[in-house]
Amino acid sequence: MALSDDNSVFVGGEFGVSCTSGSTTAKGILSEPSEFLLDGMVVSSEYTLTAKATDFGNLIANDSITVDSVAYTVRDVRFSLDGDIVTIAIQKT
Repeated sequence: MALSDDNSVFVGGEFGVSCTSGSTTAKGILSEPSEFLLDGMVVSSEYTLTAKATDFGNLIANDSITVDSVAYTVRDVRFSLDGDIVTIAIQKT
């Protein structure tokens, strides 16, 4: 089986949710990893969105994005090594 150059396979598909920022609507994968702090007394969550750079690579801190019908604000945008995929740190507004 050949690998695909189409990144929508990785960020769309069955795990992808609808994301909209400005006039761009595309699919991305929403994650909510949790981290236990202070010897398990506090749980911290950081929402991240993984998407194609061609769709959301132009976002910057404080931009708005709606993910799966929930409003978020961009905190940080990180590009993959090849620059085709972005991981966007977001927070609920």
